[in-house]
Amino acid sequence: MKHLTTTVAMLMALTGGAHAEDFDLNALIEAAKAEPPITVFDSTGKIVDMAEAFTAKYGVQATGTKTKAPAQMETIIREVQAGNVQGDVSLISDVPAVMGQLLPGGFAESWVPPDLAGDIAAEAKDPLLVVSSPNVLAYNTNLFESCPITNIWQLTDPEWKGKVAMQDPLGKPSYTDWFNQMQTYADDKIRAAYATQYGKPLETDQATATAAFIAALAANGPLLTDADAAAAEAVAAPGQTEPFVGLVSAAKFRDNAGAGFSLGLCSGVDPIIGFTNATVGLIVKGTDSPNAAKLFIHYAMTAEGIAPQAEDGKMSLNTTVGLPADEPSGIAAHVSELLAYNPASGLDDWDTRQDWQDFWRLNYAK
Repeated sequence: MKHLTTTVAMLMALTGGAHAEDFDLNALIEAAKAEPPITVFDSTGKIVDMAEAFTAKYGVQATGTKTKAPAQMETIIREVQAGNVQGDVSLISDVPAVMGQLLPGGFAESWVPPDLAGDIAAEAKDPLLVVSSPNVLAYNTNLFESCPITNIWQLTDPEWKGKVAMQDPLGKPSYTDWFNQMQTYADDKIRAAYATQYGKPLETDQATATAAFIAALAANGPLLTDADAAAAEAVAAPGQTEPFVGLVSAAKFRDNAGAGFSLGLCSGVDPIIGFTNATVGLIVKGTDSPNAAKLFIHYAMTAEGIAPQAEDGKMSLNTTVGLPADEPSGIAAHVSELLAYNPASGLDDWDTRQDWQDFWRLNYAK
């Protein structure tokens, strides 16, 4: 009877169970130990630390590999089609691509740990969102006592022509996703911010206030980079004397201590100070270690598991997990000022990417 009970518990761990009371974490751990080592992909180097800590905690071998989202997508599709899966878990910072390609194509699956489901917001469960990564407006604290802008429409003014540093939307899908999310969920706020800034209603030939803002921003010739590091450097590298405002990942604020940067968070900007980009946790179809993969997903949804990324301002979608008090950007106190990614329109974000890229290309002026 004892053997039967253990077997049932392990089966529930394998399937995930329908309810938290059916889930047995210890059974999942034991099942994972009987499987081959796993490889976990993520676009941050912190995945190496996470995998090492996971291995030490559970005795289940995991190797973390830093790989950008497009490369992860390509690898997953190729390996699944070839029946030769080498990557077992993928943390992909591209919700629309996952929803538009990987999940419907059957290349991977999303699994929500049953015992943690009650602490995960409904909108973060299908697919499972592991972390939310803030991209924020930043300024140089050596050049300004406070953020030099109070309204995002100021970024379109002649004063800031060529002085806004950001990643190129043609090479960074999260930016076109931001455009679409802003139009879908905050267009009225963008319109109201215009009226607040200029004292008159927005009059435009564009279909939406967001489109008018993006067109004006592009026409103002922002400094486009191929990475957040370059945008952060333009704003606040040591010795910088040019007054830039940048849109950068909160993770770059660690360079204040590590590289002598002087990044400051632009709080209180009307109507938003930036946006978040979410990371999806996936188990690759055909993995030889499905239980070890589930165990890693479970681990990543805990405070202990996500700690290396939380240090960079990446916010767990487990609502009981917060950011460290000494997180460099200070974004924890300003989360409500961000446009949080909403996966409800993920497929629309996916379908309109090319449209937004074309729109940016047509309006951009150096």
